[in-house]
Order: sequence, then C-alpha cells, then structure tokens
Amino acid sequence: MGLFSKDIKTMNDLFVHQLQDIYYAEKQLVMALPKMADKATDKQLKGGFLTHLEETKTHVQRLEQVFEMHGAEVKAVDCPAIDGIIEEADEVTVEVEDKRVLDAALINAAQAAEHYEIARYGSLIAWARQLGRNDCASVLQRTLEEEKATDQKLTTLAEGKVNLRAAG
Repeated sequence: MGLFSKDIKTMNDLFVHQLQDIYYAEKQLVMALPKMADKATDKQLKGGFLTHLEETKTHVQRLEQVFEMHGAEVKAVDCPAIDGIIEEADEVTVEVEDKRVLDAALINAAQAAEHYEIARYGSLIAWARQLGRNDCASVLQRTLEEEKATDQKLTTLAEGKVNLRAAG
C-alpha cells in the first residue's frame, strides 16, 4: 500500500498507515545505528549513536503501545524514505577515506534520519489530537522530544568539533 493508496480513505486510515511507516523506520534504524557507531571514530559520536540506539528501541516499544491503544494491528509497511536515507548513508560512508570527514558524513546521515522522524512524529501527534486520541499523542510527544534532543546533540557535536576536524 503506497502513501496515497485508495486504501487510505479517512484521517484514521492515514494515522494508522503513518504509524506503520514510522514503525518500519524505527526498526530499520535499530539495525543501522550499530553500524554507524562502528564506523564513527569520534568517541562522543560513537557513544551518541549507541545511546540513541537504546532510545530507538524504546521508540519501537512506544509505537507498539500506540498501536494497541488505538486498537490497530502492530504492523510495519515499507518506508522508501528511510530506506533511501540509510542507503545513501551507506554509500557516502564507503566513499569517504578520511576518518575525520567520515564522522561529519555520519552526523549528516543521522540528522537526515532525525529530521524525517521529527516530521513524521509531528504529523502523527497533530492527527492523533484531531482524532481525539490525546493519549496516543502524549506517547508520541515523548518520542518527538527525544528525536529533537538527539538532533540538537548532533548539531552541537558537529559544530563544536567534528566539522572543524573534518575541514582541517
């Protein structure tokens, strides 16, 4: 079922479909983050990836909770966007020889994923509220706040030292 499939007829259908989309994305990131941590040479970046891996596992559990709260089947649907972000990250990190530049590329890839998640969670929260599901919205809000915090940590790390090293 594609995003604009005829199977999506109502706001509720759209909400459930996007839950399935972000559920897939989070599960893909659970597999991608350890690989990114392995490639990182900056200790803070490596640690940040591993910390976010644990958060991401919690995000998966929260999504399962929202599915159950909403009375929807816990199910993932393919998310070409996150697949593309992860694939691009893999390609770029293979092409970069200088490890200092590699760390900058890893941060960029991680932020692409974070920004995707931030957009999805923001919409899901708004839709949950529109559907009268403030309970679901509050669970999703916790994850959105963690995604925004991770994005900010990546920005601080990039601007504080990683990009300076990569340019030097």
